Amino acid sequence: MKVIRAKSAGFCWGVERAIDIAREYATRGKRPVFTDGPLIHNSQMMEKLESEGIREVGDYLSQTPLELGLEDDTQKRNAVMVVRAHGISPVRRVYLKSLGMEFRDATCPDVGTIAGHIKLHARKGYTTVIFGDPRHPEVIGLMGYTENRGHVINTEAGIDALPPLGPKVCMVSQSTMFTFEFEHLAQYLKRTYPAALVFNTICGATRERQSDVHVLAQQGAQAIIVIGGRHSANTVKLAALVERQNLPCYHVETAAELDLGHLGKYTTVGVTAGASTPGYLIDEVCQKLAQL
Repeated sequence: MKVIRAKSAGFCWGVERAIDIAREYATRGKRPVFTDGPLIHNSQMMEKLESEGIREVGDYLSQTPLELGLEDDTQKRNAVMVVRAHGISPVRRVYLKSLGMEFRDATCPDVGTIAGHIKLHARKGYTTVIFGDPRHPEVIGLMGYTENRGHVINTEAGIDALPPLGPKVCMVSQSTMFTFEFEHLAQYLKRTYPAALVFNTICGATRERQSDVHVLAQQGAQAIIVIGGRHSANTVKLAALVERQNLPCYHVETAAELDLGHLGKYTTVGVTAGASTPGYLIDEVCQKLAQL
């Protein structure tokens, strides 16, 4: 079997940066290194980080109060709270800083840029429309910058259901969405709000991964394997994009999930992965396929 590996498969720079920040503290002897919710959306990598002294606390959405189990001020001084790559709301930031330990922000700079757009325009009286998943932690964090003038949409029907937004409207996107969907919905929004300011904030890593799916198809892949967490937004989007190419898609988290008997009917298979998928998991999948 010929295995074609997408050039973009593996950690994006924002994820790699967040992991490096947490590991730096653990290496220096900070104990424990807390992350408010999963630092990244890959359970295998989070288990690996936990073995290195990096401990996930709280919930998936970074909304609940934290039970840290620190008994005195000395323990707090030795601990550090690292903000997840997806970012958090300003209210959550204040709460985490109030816990009495060192605070380090590992928010992806691309997400920080989106927050900056929202914050700047909210101060000028703009209502923000965010294209994204309302239950995704990135979007929940971004909504905190809208000064209670934010709305999340992901369909034309969602735009139709919006209340009157007033004369000042700006639109941004969750960083891991489809570019073509954002552009379509931005034009749809402008039918009602022609003066709306539109900022395409889908990150470069997401665009590159989406483009590489097309490249794999052009290179002759008869099926494409997408590696990554099933709760990873950008990984799920990649799998959906493969299906849009009318190619069989196999979404797996590890090589153990590969159905080799079924995959054996293909002579050429493409492999890509989400932005939170570590390289060693991709290597294991490619090696197992190459043995067919």
